[in-house]
Amino acid sequence: MRLVFAGTPVFAREALEALLQAGHEVCLVLTQPDRPAGRGLKLQASPVKQLALAHNIPLAQPRSLRLDGRYPEDAQQARDVLQACGAQAMVVAAYGLILPDWVLALPPQGCLNIHASLLPRWRGAAPIHRAIEAGDRDSGITIMQMDAGLDTGDMLLLAREPIDPQDSTASLHDRLAALGGRLMVEALSQLDTLPRTPQPAEGVSYAHKIEKHEAPLDWRRDALSLARQVRAFDPFPGAQAQWGEDVLKVWQCDVTQGVAGNAAPGTVVAASPAGIDVATGGGVLRLLALQRAGGRRVAVAEYLRGHPIRVGEAFRLPATSAQRTPGVSSGIPPGASTGIPPGAPSSPPPGTSARR
Repeated sequence: MRLVFAGTPVFAREALEALLQAGHEVCLVLTQPDRPAGRGLKLQASPVKQLALAHNIPLAQPRSLRLDGRYPEDAQQARDVLQACGAQAMVVAAYGLILPDWVLALPPQGCLNIHASLLPRWRGAAPIHRAIEAGDRDSGITIMQMDAGLDTGDMLLLAREPIDPQDSTASLHDRLAALGGRLMVEALSQLDTLPRTPQPAEGVSYAHKIEKHEAPLDWRRDALSLARQVRAFDPFPGAQAQWGEDVLKVWQCDVTQGVAGNAAPGTVVAASPAGIDVATGGGVLRLLALQRAGGRRVAVAEYLRGHPIRVGEAFRLPATSAQRTPGVSSGIPPGASTGIPPGAPSSPPPGTSARR
């Protein structure tokens, strides 16, 4: 099938690779403009752009697609190349720009989105992070026919991916990226016959964008919630713990059976090469891997050799908690299983926002 592909990060690159390997003709790739990155802040091409260049696929990098927006020249140029391309459909995966109505209406088969959740749970920008933070038992991929709403379009295919208790956003992301590519290839192979299933009105939740101010660990929360936060914020922004004047990133932890006694939240109740046990608002959290500013991730045993931490000392509490209550907007309690809606078309297991 002749396609336009719109995407930017690694998640989208996996989908583009799957489409090319399946033999689809990608006549144009839309991706975000090059951004400064790294310590030298040099302009870097997106992972999708790099793959498109390797396959000699024409590229467009508009700053906006709104004809009445801030960059109307970019939008008009994009419109011209999209119309000239003559694609049957557009595949969208974590593009990063809003698609206005003229884009949605242009391809005869419409615009198809790879969304990294089982809709309608976790519409929005950060479905993988929020699923882990909320303690969901499973996530998945939804192939959706895009409409004017935010991840509200009809569902074409769904596939569930279990969330392992030790999954981080990084590990779950990689599995969902591969699954998303496979599922989109399957959807395109039967696009003319796939039924469109409207999303149910019940079970809707919104995956707010991850913000850096959410990174600090609030030791007044329970240990299980903090452990989920650590895994959800790996690799970005990294959960943070304030130790004196140092801000440490916590990359690995575990909920232990240790006893905090009357220790206040944030107090170290045990410290050994096996881990640093910290009292929380409910239970004990064992820190296993840390990183100082400007340093690298190290196991606690290595960290303690250069930076002793003693029982009775305490991590600083943040002034206020920036954490949302996961899943509340959906009416689904944290830890609930996000099953495929009854009657929806599905695909057995073998990723971010529809308009972004």
